[in-house]
Amino acid sequence: MKVLMRYLLVCFCLLSFVSGAAIASDVDTLVDWMTGSFSSEALAASDSTYFDIRLEMVEIWTDRTDARWLYVEQASASVLERPYRQRVYKITQEDDQFMSEVFALPDPLRFAGAFRGEAALSSITPDSLTVRTGCAVYLKRTAPTTFEGGTLEDQCESRLRGASYATSDVYIAADKIMSWDRGYDAEHKQVWGAVNGPYIFLRVPTEE
Repeated sequence: MKVLMRYLLVCFCLLSFVSGAAIASDVDTLVDWMTGSFSSEALAASDSTYFDIRLEMVEIWTDRTDARWLYVEQASASVLERPYRQRVYKITQEDDQFMSEVFALPDPLRFAGAFRGEAALSSITPDSLTVRTGCAVYLKRTAPTTFEGGTLEDQCESRLRGASYATSDVYIAADKIMSWDRGYDAEHKQVWGAVNGPYIFLRVPTEE
């Protein structure tokens, strides 16, 4: 009986280790696929209802152990120096679910282009950020090659163009990020965002 109990204990420990390693590996994969340079140029060329947008994401504060942190910048290809969206994402995981909390930066335009070097963000800390309550994106690994998820129903407040709330549906793969952000008024009618489907941001190969 003692031998059997030892065997079962060893098996349980091994399973726990493998499960923990798999989750850690998933976090690494998610962050790896999210970081980099992305472009919707191809989509804009095929459908005039979409704009040519550039998306930049870079990991920051890599010495922190509470989460994985990303600086995010989106800009029209015609005015890259003036991004229209700058955020910090805090990525954590619980079991098989990943949460990407969204934070706003103080005086964001002074950090424009910060994806080119972490030094530009050295003057801020997580405490200086403002959480966008209700705007977190919840993701799961739906296949070996994809993560998918979105925000929770109508929890993300938005006042843009008469909206009452915003939603975001996200699909992440190694070579692309698909993001469908939409704003709705109090009657749940869409007032901003793409109508035909998500923006498709293709990964831009890094220069050697």
